[in-house]
Amino acid sequence: MSLTGNLVTKTGFRAFSLDYRLAPEHPFPAAIEDGLSAYRALLDSGEEPSAIAFAGDSAGGGLTVTTCLAARDAGLPMPAAIVAFSPGLDMTRTGESMDTKAGIDPFFTREGLENTGTMYLAGQDPHQPMLSPATLADLTGFPPMLLQAGTNEILLDDSTRMATRAREAGVDVILDITADVPHVFQAFAGFLDEADEALDRAALFLGQHIRARATARTSAG
Repeated sequence: MSLTGNLVTKTGFRAFSLDYRLAPEHPFPAAIEDGLSAYRALLDSGEEPSAIAFAGDSAGGGLTVTTCLAARDAGLPMPAAIVAFSPGLDMTRTGESMDTKAGIDPFFTREGLENTGTMYLAGQDPHQPMLSPATLADLTGFPPMLLQAGTNEILLDDSTRMATRAREAGVDVILDITADVPHVFQAFAGFLDEADEALDRAALFLGQHIRARATARTSAG
């Protein structure tokens, strides 16, 4: 079962899984524009922002944050919550974990991330909030956030620095770090106890923050 499906099963919420445009054919900011358009469509259809959460993993986890930035900048109301699983939140790749977890992370290397990042950037400077929110974004007014990551990820510090930045902006944030698990370990629900437990915590978080539960939606990246 997919990560989205497992989250739906545990929460009982409906999900809208966004098929956003991908690089290299559609580099930055296409994915963010698609996320914002999807959120506008939900609001225009009559959904209350208090019944909507943004959730995503990896690049989609980063998109939960940047879409929220775009929504705030566009004057839209904030969703009820953000859940980001192993999010990518720093295109400058300056987190210490990029080096300290090198050789431990079973999925990513700095070189691999820089190659895919170049395709997404398409010449843009990564030193801007929409590309590196963990170090550059103003998170004022953001909804409650749950950030989950594993200690074996080179992207670990994307989450730790985002949590610090959120706290400094007065945002309700939970940083949930699990030992000895890889990138998006939640995808192994049903096989890995840590994955099921992490999704249980995510479901609890969503249940605490989604208001209109009868019509709640989770927008998953």
